[in-house]
Amino acid sequence: MRRRIASHYALIGGKLERDIIVEVDGNGLITSIWHTTALDATASVEFHPGILIPGMVNAHCHLELSYLKGAIEEGLGYGGFARAIGAVRGGFTDDRRIRAAEVADALMWQEGVEVVADIANDELVMGVKAKSKIEYHTMFEFFGLNNRDTEAHFAMASRHTRSTVTPHSTYSVQDAPFLKICQRNGGLLSLHFLESENEAALFNHSGALAEWYARMGWECDFLHYGSPARRVAEALSEGATQDRRVLLVHNTMATAEDVQRVEGAVANASWVLCPESNRYISRLTPPVAMLRIVGARITIGSDSLASARTLSLLDNLKLIDDVPLNELLTYATLNGAIALGVEDRKGSLEVGKAPGLVVIEGADLHNLRLTPESTSHRIA
Repeated sequence: MRRRIASHYALIGGKLERDIIVEVDGNGLITSIWHTTALDATASVEFHPGILIPGMVNAHCHLELSYLKGAIEEGLGYGGFARAIGAVRGGFTDDRRIRAAEVADALMWQEGVEVVADIANDELVMGVKAKSKIEYHTMFEFFGLNNRDTEAHFAMASRHTRSTVTPHSTYSVQDAPFLKICQRNGGLLSLHFLESENEAALFNHSGALAEWYARMGWECDFLHYGSPARRVAEALSEGATQDRRVLLVHNTMATAEDVQRVEGAVANASWVLCPESNRYISRLTPPVAMLRIVGARITIGSDSLASARTLSLLDNLKLIDDVPLNELLTYATLNGAIALGVEDRKGSLEVGKAPGLVVIEGADLHNLRLTPESTSHRIA
């Protein structure tokens, strides 16, 4: 059964267009897109007030941490958050963890999320993702300065579709496993990147991370790179291909020089912003203006319910100021699809794609802005 769907505006080719009708078949495949003047006035059309967009792409999520919703106090800073999550994460049963992931997954689907780049530390909620209507791309996260054996992570990835291994960050993995993962994985990589000032300071043997590592007796064999950006660039420049998609996540302390250094070495880098998580943990804000000036590809992630009140991508977009609405919505749709390498099927309203259809209600349609009351829900 074919459906013809219209709204006040539709996101077409990166622009918000009026008087658009999108036809989809029973499998959600877009078969036609019309301007209303070209459509038979007698044709049956579903009208949904608001803005019609493709299904959204969550470019950074930790679904497995959904059971920690509300368990960690806000505003602890990155170090305080890391200590708090270590203290509480062992106090929940597997059943509770799985159920929390199921609830979070269902809500993301209802709110219009189509594809997720998900970080995993174990396989507990892989069954939830396998049964989900959402398309998950899982990255098993490797970290630990005393951990050098990556084989268990690659074994986990081998047991699941659309799964790979990624280093956690530039400050939590020694050089040999970091390079091994980057060289062995020719596909999707995701790095927590410059989320705090202490990450860059570590490479100068200063700051809270350096002090903590010294107290613990941990030595880093990667500080000769001089900066997180240089470490990423040098690890990924050799043998880099157009197929390699690299997600740099958070970036709250990144500079234009950092971005340009990484992009000079990586053919397909995307900069994932998680404004709600940054607000929750550190009260920092991502450098949107700088990323726009340098022409970086900006995408949106939710992070986890351990570090955010919600996994809503729309709520994350509401925290970004002074960006035109069509551009904001592109961050959460086509840019995310390109970041994950699924732009041939998802991320935009185009004939031949099955991207899912989502309506945003409660936006200011006169000024084309999101409002605190704006919501998103799936219609196809």
